[in-house]
Amino acid sequence: MQTFEFTRPSDVTSAATAAASAKTAQQGAEIRFIAGGTTLIDLMKLNVEQPHMLIDLNRLPLGDVETLPEGGLKIGAMVRNSDLAHHPAVLRYYPVLSQALLSGASAQLRNKATTSGNLLQRTRCMYFRDTTMPCNKREPGSGCGAINGANRMMAILGTSEHCIATNPSDMNVALTALEATIHIQNAQDTRSVPINEFYLLPGHTPQRETVLEPGDLITHVTLPAPAAGAKSLYLKLRDRASYEFALASAAVIVTVENNRINYARVALGGVGTKPWRSQEAEQALAGVTPSEDRFRAAAEAALQGARPQSQNGFKIELTKRCLTHALKLATQTA
Repeated sequence: MQTFEFTRPSDVTSAATAAASAKTAQQGAEIRFIAGGTTLIDLMKLNVEQPHMLIDLNRLPLGDVETLPEGGLKIGAMVRNSDLAHHPAVLRYYPVLSQALLSGASAQLRNKATTSGNLLQRTRCMYFRDTTMPCNKREPGSGCGAINGANRMMAILGTSEHCIATNPSDMNVALTALEATIHIQNAQDTRSVPINEFYLLPGHTPQRETVLEPGDLITHVTLPAPAAGAKSLYLKLRDRASYEFALASAAVIVTVENNRINYARVALGGVGTKPWRSQEAEQALAGVTPSEDRFRAAAEAALQGARPQSQNGFKIELTKRCLTHALKLATQTA
């Protein structure tokens, strides 16, 4: 781990200003906000991340969950994963989010990890985390070791010839199905970005994972009011029962009226270079009578664009079965 400066601002404006000032003073030097640190510290120890300054957010007033007047939910950037998973409003109105959070990491990590930190969780690709290996995400232009190497856990959706790394988060898959909005502040202004626009595909620039610019600080996330009568579910398939990343996962939200699906949202995890919203699956479900055949057809539509590598072709069928079963379970209770 390299040496770094450390500062602990007391409010959001001071944090954003500190980031802007440090960037100017050090001519674009690497600056990181630190929340729970459950990913960042690991990467600093591996010298994958080498920030010149850490700005600690733990004293900022961003740790509340609030019900909005129109019925949605506001989630502060510093809300711990455990607190969010067990919050009464989340359990009642957004169970898919609670289920996703509780399926990730361990109890100890969930007690420390934060909403903003999870949004920015880095890939677990072994080539990204090993500085002796080529990785375009870590070192642009060095190549993607996973394409011709160990790629069993890698993505099959949204990949490019420059990167096939998988987004590892569970929480963000649920937030994508819930159509969350990310709220951002910097030293000059604030802006709001729908989650499906927040993450970037690797394309030719895999080192750029989100729309965040240097000095941008996530302040909170908002969820729209739940659809009337909606049922939601998160299903995660993995190599072992706990403390493991997804091989495939599905977050589904459906409403059924008069034996027809009149609302469906589908997001996939473990298979995309970002949390993967499948509008193809949603369109295949619109207006249909719930049945296993219809669910399978939606899953087929969701995986049409899959591009498997040498070791992860099994993810196509696994993901289809995951989504089919998730829809079956969700509609049984609808």
